[in-house]
Amino acid sequence: MTSKETSTTKRLWWVPGPLIIGAGPSGLATAACLKDRGVPYLVLEKDCCIAASWKLRTYERLKLHLPKHFCELPLMPFPQHFPTYPTKQQFISYLECYAKRFAVEPLFGARVDRAERDASLGLWRVRAGESEFISRWLVVATGECGGGFGCGLWELWDGVSLDLCNNGAHPSMVVRDKLHVLPRETFGISTFGLSVWLLKWLPMRYAKGWAPAAQEHNWKTPVLDVGTLAKIKSGHIKVLYSVPNINRFTDKGVEFVDGRKEEFNSVILATGYKSNVPSWLKDEEFFNKNDGSRRRDSRTVGKARMGLCHRFHAKRLMGASIDARKIAEDIATQWNSKPKHLPCELL
Repeated sequence: MTSKETSTTKRLWWVPGPLIIGAGPSGLATAACLKDRGVPYLVLEKDCCIAASWKLRTYERLKLHLPKHFCELPLMPFPQHFPTYPTKQQFISYLECYAKRFAVEPLFGARVDRAERDASLGLWRVRAGESEFISRWLVVATGECGGGFGCGLWELWDGVSLDLCNNGAHPSMVVRDKLHVLPRETFGISTFGLSVWLLKWLPMRYAKGWAPAAQEHNWKTPVLDVGTLAKIKSGHIKVLYSVPNINRFTDKGVEFVDGRKEEFNSVILATGYKSNVPSWLKDEEFFNKNDGSRRRDSRTVGKARMGLCHRFHAKRLMGASIDARKIAEDIATQWNSKPKHLPCELL
């Protein structure tokens, strides 16, 4: 990576290989696959550590809801002694070992303000603070949780309620819409694994309950039940159905927009996250500017069209491994035929 000073004191960096935004599981997986193919890269991470969402924005008792073999990253399986459903701490430990093994060293504290393609040069310009990075390829590995509606992943609130209930609290859950709930296991077999197996033999409409492509068809991601439903049925967890938005907080609880009041000692906003990509990636050909979702007609995963490879967690952790391999393979093919030096126009 080479650099030069511009007239506006902004430092300009030339990145010969791809520029990866995000040092979460997807970013780490892509970096490892690129390294395995001999392609250099640079990872930009806005936080101070890898897997910041897992380390800084999840509760301590969190566990993976899918069996570990669906969540492992390329080229390195989970340790054999890990349980079927690793804890948050075990998963973070796995990611740290993964980054160390493949020598992934992100540039921390690099919050991307803007990224746009310079059509005249066929390059991507990415601005992060006082630095501007130039690269032929841009890998967006920020996931769907870059910006928050509240302070927790949507599928976490049932686990939080269960933990509160198991520790003597009397939680209530506010549910504003219909939910798709599935047991984590069916007859001792992972429900997710069973649905993946069914997809190999049945049409999508028969297995869409947990189809990996569900989000691409605007189906809601199911909640895997780990014991919450039993607590709801027994009355230990109270559920408030079809409740409107909160109007205001009161001294004793909350008041909803319809005038209804409920008393609570504490309120946990588990309203979910959204993509922050539209705020900095200035290319609507690939993304919906409203929610940051990948356009259905945009074949950006595994095909570095216009230098853009986009990983958007449509399949969550399971998809990170699949997409990382495709992206790295496609970039490696182009890497062998592209010049590696700084373009003359930038000198």
